[in-house]
Amino acid sequence: MLAELVSGAAFGAALAATAIHQPDIIVAQMSLRNWHMVTTFLTASATSTLIVNTFQYLGFLHLRPRNYSTLGLFGPLDGNIIGGLLLGSGLAISGSCPGTVFVQVGGGIRSGFYTLGGAILGGLIWSGILRPTFQRRPRPTNEATVAKSDPLSLDERIGVGRTTALIAVETLLSSTLAAIVYLASPKSGGLVGPVAGGFWIAGAQLVSIVTRKSLLGTSSSFEEVGDYFMWAIGRGVRPKSYNTIALTAGMAVGALIVSLASPSARVVPEIAIEPTRAVLGGSLLAVGSRMAGGCTSGHGISGISLLSISSFVTVAAMFAGGAGVAAVMG
Repeated sequence: MLAELVSGAAFGAALAATAIHQPDIIVAQMSLRNWHMVTTFLTASATSTLIVNTFQYLGFLHLRPRNYSTLGLFGPLDGNIIGGLLLGSGLAISGSCPGTVFVQVGGGIRSGFYTLGGAILGGLIWSGILRPTFQRRPRPTNEATVAKSDPLSLDERIGVGRTTALIAVETLLSSTLAAIVYLASPKSGGLVGPVAGGFWIAGAQLVSIVTRKSLLGTSSSFEEVGDYFMWAIGRGVRPKSYNTIALTAGMAVGALIVSLASPSARVVPEIAIEPTRAVLGGSLLAVGSRMAGGCTSGHGISGISLLSISSFVTVAAMFAGGAGVAAVMG
């Protein structure tokens, strides 16, 4: 558990230092008014991809791409698409994400506590109602066969070598990042700028690799809480793991340390995220991320590092859902 706490603390401190956890930053990004979040996100993804694949090449890691999240509704990636849309909606509504909510709590941001409450509720709904419902739903035999046989990584899908695919992804991420920095000149209200913050987050990924031989991801914590609740009321078996709960607890501690060490990190611009809105958004964050099999960090940073097709699809759906809800909300 110590490794999870240390990795979480490093991740939480990095998010707090770059101020990517602030609700106004997240809401403004979904409204396409501030490109701080995407700048940090692209930097972290590009750098993490280099780090992860270096350790894979050296034999220190032996990680497979993320599986498709299949609900059996309209295709092998339907869970990634629907879950991503719900996750993005939750970002726009709550001004948080499944990872930054713990940083908000550690930094004392009021709306974060309501969002966390909603996310825990979402975890209960997922573990107690939605997941069992989808598991009981019969699936066509041909659909299950396709889901198992489909390639999971980008290089396998397009039929090129791993190195070629990595160069293509790194080129895409880097060129997009350069264009955003040039055109939008995003600024940070944190201790470090958006690009430097992305390097810090990738550094937290490195800590996770070295200490746990595993990559960052936070949304499983809500499912773990839901599973423990179902076990406590006699409707499930005792969960085998609480590793992600420990990781996210470490994130809150890391954010708290940053806020105590630097008073300027505690200055958060005011944005009206009412309790009801925060709880609703938090519930969508948890349900969407579990339906998609990962969140902004699990898919957006770690999954993309493994060239997982499911991660690219989920991230695209997430930003589409977030931008769409933000447009409707005005």
